[in-house]
Amino acid sequence: METLYTSLIVLLFLLAIADLVVGVSNDAVNFLNSAIGSKAVPMRTILIVAGLGVLVGAVFSSGLMEVARKGIFNPELFFFDEIIIIFLAVLITDILLLDFFNSIGIPTSTTVSVVFELLGAAVVISLLKLYETGEGFSNLRQFINVQNASEISLGILISVFVAFGVGAIVQFISRLIFSFDYQSKLNYIGGLYGGVSLSAITYFILLKGTNSITFIDQNLIEQILESKLWIIGISFFFWTLVSNVLIQVFHLHILKVIVVIGTFALALAFAGNDLVNFIGVSIAAWQAFLLWQEAFLASGVLPSQFLMDGLSGEVQTPVYLLVIAGGIMVVTLWFSSKAQYVVQTGVNLGRQGEGQERFRPNALSRTVVRYSVFVGQTFSQVLSEPVQEKINSRFNFPEKALGYKKGVAKPAFDLLRASVNLVLASILISLATNYTLPLSTTYVTFMVAMGTSFGDRAWGRESAVYRVSGVFNVIGSWIATAAIAFTAAGLLSLIIWFGSYYAIGILLIIALFSIVRSAVRHSRRVKFEREHKKFNKTDIITINEMTKESSENIVKIISGVNDLLLDVVNNLGYHDLNRLKKSLKTQEELEVLINKLKDNIFYYIKSLEDTNVEASKFYVLTLDYLQDMVQSLAYITRSSHTHVSNNHKNLKFSQIRDLKSVQRDLDEVYSELIKAFQSSEFDSIEQLIINEKKVLNKISDLLQKQIERIRETENSPKNSKLYFGILLETKTLTKTSVALLELFKEYYEEAKQEF
Repeated sequence: METLYTSLIVLLFLLAIADLVVGVSNDAVNFLNSAIGSKAVPMRTILIVAGLGVLVGAVFSSGLMEVARKGIFNPELFFFDEIIIIFLAVLITDILLLDFFNSIGIPTSTTVSVVFELLGAAVVISLLKLYETGEGFSNLRQFINVQNASEISLGILISVFVAFGVGAIVQFISRLIFSFDYQSKLNYIGGLYGGVSLSAITYFILLKGTNSITFIDQNLIEQILESKLWIIGISFFFWTLVSNVLIQVFHLHILKVIVVIGTFALALAFAGNDLVNFIGVSIAAWQAFLLWQEAFLASGVLPSQFLMDGLSGEVQTPVYLLVIAGGIMVVTLWFSSKAQYVVQTGVNLGRQGEGQERFRPNALSRTVVRYSVFVGQTFSQVLSEPVQEKINSRFNFPEKALGYKKGVAKPAFDLLRASVNLVLASILISLATNYTLPLSTTYVTFMVAMGTSFGDRAWGRESAVYRVSGVFNVIGSWIATAAIAFTAAGLLSLIIWFGSYYAIGILLIIALFSIVRSAVRHSRRVKFEREHKKFNKTDIITINEMTKESSENIVKIISGVNDLLLDVVNNLGYHDLNRLKKSLKTQEELEVLINKLKDNIFYYIKSLEDTNVEASKFYVLTLDYLQDMVQSLAYITRSSHTHVSNNHKNLKFSQIRDLKSVQRDLDEVYSELIKAFQSSEFDSIEQLIINEKKVLNKISDLLQKQIERIRETENSPKNSKLYFGILLETKTLTKTSVALLELFKEYYEEAKQEF
């Protein structure tokens, strides 16, 4: 029996390692957003600073493990075997839940997830205990720490609104003071700004550290905390002096210093606060095992007879376990692509200016934006015109404000906003810690970033509906986190209760399969985005470069069109509905690709040399032809799928044979066309146009042939409709290809002159 439970504890620690990986991937958004979004320092430096903060914070987290042992439920009322079931259900749920949100790039709260997982599992086990003993379910409150769980939930909810509101107000005032052209002002008041910011961050680090350090005398810690006003005053004086020296003597950018130190501070807070969410459950299980093992060796008490009174007291976590956990977190931070994906969500929603929007607008976001515009217009009428002009002048956004350089990706927002994000998040978390108020570091940092974006007028009329939709999506996922965590952990604990070790094995296999599948899908998405990243260039300035870029686009689209047309014709011949469903998915990917290209038209044209109007026209026409090709193929794919899905008669063998003949002819033309664009050798364009026109003639003959069939033998109107539709759209597809070739022929001579 002892060996069995030893194996379960080992399993729980292995699950804790997996939980660390997925948890860090999700929570990296807490402390990386501002530094990465503003490009304050190189990425390597950001990761080094954040890694140091995580390691230090991991050591500081020793005293914060109580929430897993006694924060949500009363352990003295549970037996050892019941506690193990709760912890197993919590860890398996947490890994799957966080991995899911990582995969879709949504930052959620590991605090909320673990709290509601513990709550869900404990509630179910408590109800089962009450049922077995015949007690009424009204006694559930004695098992669950309802007040603590309610306070945590309410505190987290309030912190979301406070963080957004404070972020918006402070950023608006900061921009009024500094504007976007803040560099000259920093020479005069940068020292004062640095003093305020760095003293706030220093107090934040000191408060977070002293609240959890276990190897410093408690009396000294109490003296430090009682002298906080003196500490803030001395820190302000010291950092103001240091900031002035850094600015005036060493000519350092004080905002970069604030961002780097702030990143370290938030990384420290993340590890100090959230490490309990990843390893607290496993450590609590281990401590429970040690308590039972001691009793078992002394008196032979069974797991189902040993109450966990010992978990109610103060139990310190060994420092070496914290260091190991910190090391795993740092490695994950450096190498997890999912962490980078989650960070992109916050950076994208908070960026200054336009760009590709990730989230689609919905009815709620449209309504909010519409009424916000109305309120803004009403409020502006209260202010005099000179005041409005003065305020608007502070929000003029020159490209140099983000350090924009041709050919180099510009920051998502400037250093002023990045520093405000970090300082405000530090202050809010410090205040909550000082007054022992529960909050989620993820929610606070994310909502501060969204609030500063709003206050900085980053959500303009062109982007507001998308950004608001994104924020609502993230907040909705937070609500879903609590509901899913509670339900899933409760369900898993129920399964383990009745299924015992067989259920544990099956659940582990399911969890492993789910994580592997998620990793494979994420890898495919990363590969897809990497392949299409070239479509986001912002420094194409000549017609020669435009021709090359268009060639790459054409190769990608035409290759997809050619392959998909072959699949659709073959699948239609086999009358295979499942394969046609896959063809539909491929078609949707082509449509997404062409839409991304068209979304970038404005930015391509914007980046061209002022005199290169013809290159702009060339690029627009090229994309228009490619879109026409994709739309023609979309009709062929969808009509074929609909025909088979409705169980209509198969096309006749002769009809399939004719379609395959046209497809083969097109394949020969497209293969040569792809080679031409890949090699940028367009001398064969004339011959390709001739070959395409032959295909058009062939399609015309087949149309005439089908008309004769209808008059003589054809008796299926659905078949005729599908066959005519495919031929006519293939004809349009071919005509568009000819037009595209003629366009390149027209511009080819001009492109050659630039070589």
